[in-house]
Amino acid sequence: MKISIVFLSIIGIIVGYLYFFTGYKSAFEADQQCHYELRLKSVELEGLGCDHDIETNQWILYQTGIDDKPSEVVERYRY
Repeated sequence: MKISIVFLSIIGIIVGYLYFFTGYKSAFEADQQCHYELRLKSVELEGLGCDHDIETNQWILYQTGIDDKPSEVVERYRY
């Protein structure tokens, strides 16, 4: 029982570290990366755009929907 608690604690620490320390340090950095990826991926995908989501503190690279379908998120840049 104690081993499973220790194991789950270690897993929780690793996941917490990955979540909190792997994002961008600022909205500016996330914005720059989103627009950089937009330029790179616009060759292979059409209708790409970047948008800032204030509630979740992230920039979103998305592809606009076709035929009244919703847009599709290509990548998220959390800060």
